Amino acid sequence: MSTGHLSLNAQALYAQMLQDLRERLPATAHLVGITSGGAWLAEQLHADMKRQTPLGVVSSSMHRDDFSQRGLSDSAATHLPFQVDGAAIWLIDDVLFTGRTIRAVVNELFDYGRPAAVHLAVLVDRGGRELPVQADYAAARLTLPAGQSLRLMRNDTGQFVFSVEGS
Repeated sequence: MSTGHLSLNAQALYAQMLQDLRERLPATAHLVGITSGGAWLAEQLHADMKRQTPLGVVSSSMHRDDFSQRGLSDSAATHLPFQVDGAAIWLIDDVLFTGRTIRAVVNELFDYGRPAAVHLAVLVDRGGRELPVQADYAAARLTLPAGQSLRLMRNDTGQFVFSVEGS
């Protein structure tokens, strides 16, 4: 397996996402990060936007269609410190690929209540959907070979960087 860093600047994409979401998000909307890269982004967005609504984190672990193969991951548990019923929720994720994680996360959200609306914002949409899922906002769109994965990471100084893994 080869590993490398993509020349795509994650920090620049984050800055664009921050600017664009500042203009789009109503003050009453809740940011909910998808573990783990999406949770990092949501936490940073929440702080940089000085949001007053509580920040949430949601895990896809319990609703994955590959749970029997993966089991429980090391990701954080779901934490939604607000009433989900009737809430406007913006799911935040790092990379959108097949749509399976989003399907699992929406199922998890509905275990907590029925939101008024659920929107999706991602740093990168890499295409390759297997389910009818589309981001309401993507800072960038790119295509990678099916055998490669794109992961958001944090370097030693806390800056966002991308890692490309696979063939």
